[in-house]
Amino acid sequence: MNTTATAIPDCLLNPRSVAIIGASDEPTRIGGRPISSMLAKGYAGRIMPVNPNRSTVQGLPAYASVADLPEVPDVAIIAVPAQHALQAVKALAERGTKAAILFTAGFAEVSEEGAAMQAEMVAIARRGGMRLLGPNTLGMVNMHNGFVGSFSTFSSLGVSRPGRVGIVSQSGAYGSHLVSSAMEAGVYPSSIVMTGNEADLNVSDIVRLFAADPMTDVIAVYAEGISDGPGLVDALKAAHAAGKPVVMMKVGRSEVGGAAARSHTASIAGDDAVVSAVLDELGVVRVRTTEEMLDILRLASRRVFPADNTLGVVTISGGAGVIISDAAEDLGIPMPEMPAAAQARMLEKLPICAPRNPVDVTAQFINDTTLVTPFTEAMMGEGGYGTLLAFFSYAASYHTVADTLLQQLADVRKRYPDRLYVMVGRGDPTVLARYEEAGFTVFGDPSRAVAAIAAMGRFGRALAGKSTAPAPQVPAVTLPSATPTEAEAKALLAEAGIPSAPERACADEEAAVRAAREIGFPLVLKILSPDILHKSEIGGVLLNVNSEGAVREGFALLLERARKAVPDARIEGVLVAKQLVGGVECIMGINRDPVFGPIAMFGLGGVFVEILKDVVFHRCPFGPDVAEEMIRSIKGAPLLLGARGRPVADIPALARTLSQLSAFAVAAGPRLQSIDLNPVLAMPEGQGAYAVDAVIEVGE
Repeated sequence: MNTTATAIPDCLLNPRSVAIIGASDEPTRIGGRPISSMLAKGYAGRIMPVNPNRSTVQGLPAYASVADLPEVPDVAIIAVPAQHALQAVKALAERGTKAAILFTAGFAEVSEEGAAMQAEMVAIARRGGMRLLGPNTLGMVNMHNGFVGSFSTFSSLGVSRPGRVGIVSQSGAYGSHLVSSAMEAGVYPSSIVMTGNEADLNVSDIVRLFAADPMTDVIAVYAEGISDGPGLVDALKAAHAAGKPVVMMKVGRSEVGGAAARSHTASIAGDDAVVSAVLDELGVVRVRTTEEMLDILRLASRRVFPADNTLGVVTISGGAGVIISDAAEDLGIPMPEMPAAAQARMLEKLPICAPRNPVDVTAQFINDTTLVTPFTEAMMGEGGYGTLLAFFSYAASYHTVADTLLQQLADVRKRYPDRLYVMVGRGDPTVLARYEEAGFTVFGDPSRAVAAIAAMGRFGRALAGKSTAPAPQVPAVTLPSATPTEAEAKALLAEAGIPSAPERACADEEAAVRAAREIGFPLVLKILSPDILHKSEIGGVLLNVNSEGAVREGFALLLERARKAVPDARIEGVLVAKQLVGGVECIMGINRDPVFGPIAMFGLGGVFVEILKDVVFHRCPFGPDVAEEMIRSIKGAPLLLGARGRPVADIPALARTLSQLSAFAVAAGPRLQSIDLNPVLAMPEGQGAYAVDAVIEVGE
């Protein structure tokens, strides 16, 4: 029998029949709420309560056991104590049930004994080809077909309008809060899934399920920890391939928050900077607040994602135009000026207007409401903006202008239906709802509107996609049995195409002097020991060595310092290296993230990495084009690009080195723990990039 996880069954969202193990005749009890809700929502499938003590449950025929069920249920809901849940899973798996939802708590979230029972339960399910949601889950709801596999109170709030947003949450209580908040904000779910302990099905599986669901257009994720990095990457790629944007609130950024997440879900919070980098790479918009998530979901539900997300603003307030322009600049949204000819016509029509962009029609709009059509027509037709943001505040719902304003804006939208239309309006909710119906997403605050617009551009660029160069091929990597010396590390890296300055490993003074003659002055001398990885901390590096006598003195001095600082260290001699002059110090490295595997890092060296932490991360491997994007993305990039008369660094060589390093990290396999190249000297254009120091740490 199959002992590995089977595919996620489609029937989890759309079961034709449902068994409730531990069914209750009382609609308010945990085992009764799913039945009561499905009856109320008109679920068309067969509901089969299992309760050995009753012949009927809530008016439906009840069955004494799983074995007595008249048919094999597509999905089962298990609402019995932990000690009985194991037997229920076994009985359902033996009958061929495809999926089970376990409300039951008392497993991995409470004790080692519970964790062992949970593992046994998953093994039983997998042998029977059955998938499990939970345990310790509030379950799931499909808003389109009335299937309610949940005991959450939100399912009985009476708000049942189906939508196109799939919501998945690791937290049941917060997931319920998010759903209720979404409905209040006008964001309507297609389905809601809360994953609980994730003993089997996890957030990644549900994202993949939503990616294939024809009733879901946009995916929202609340995650406390990510335990399956490769699975999440594959799921997000599936959503991308299906043209479905993903918004994620990944909490646990702080040390305290991370600890709370691990305690709550028994999962790995991961390094937050790495999580952000991976999500950004995969086109996911990460949010920090529920308000931000709902703003983005509301706008994303329009299904308009301008890859060329230029912003045109029409406003009745110059001040609002400034606020919007500031927010757009902070978020990197271009606001090109209107064409000169269009500006001239606007001034002819309204000499007191500001026609550049933002286009300010001023309060004169109140006297002449017909101004909106020619101004917005010119903006969309001649300005060609991907997004129109109209700021009218309370005037949008003012009774003397609302009808005319709405009609004019709606007419322009009909002529240019492929653009994104956003309104900042206040006042009568029933009037503002008419703008929504006409295709304008209404916000009460301009800065929130701009933030949501920025997210649509990010989605657009991600969904449009672009071809990237393949990662380079490197020879097979055989790591040593223990952490290598600097010389050995550089030799390994050199085989993968990662150059370093000319150098020699020297076991005695005479060898060091011979190396100095061959390499040429000035030189750098470094202690060579597999037990001293951070040499500068013990004074194990000497710069500007300019004579043979200095080589002899330096050799003896380094050995003395090493023996004094680390008496038990294995000393293999001294590394004699050419001292490069004139480059920009950079840092690049690899760290094996426990969730996503090898992650590359790049930044400028010195204070930029130590104090400012101006670094960028990316999953390995990647090609030189991605590496160059990383290099150019840091705040300190101008120092490499010729700022203030500096020579332009050899960016292509630096990118090749970073790309080769990413490929080496993958080829080295799971024993590679980290690589630290600090510094890498980026020499002036055409002169290359060289690893001056190298540390490779090897694990078990």
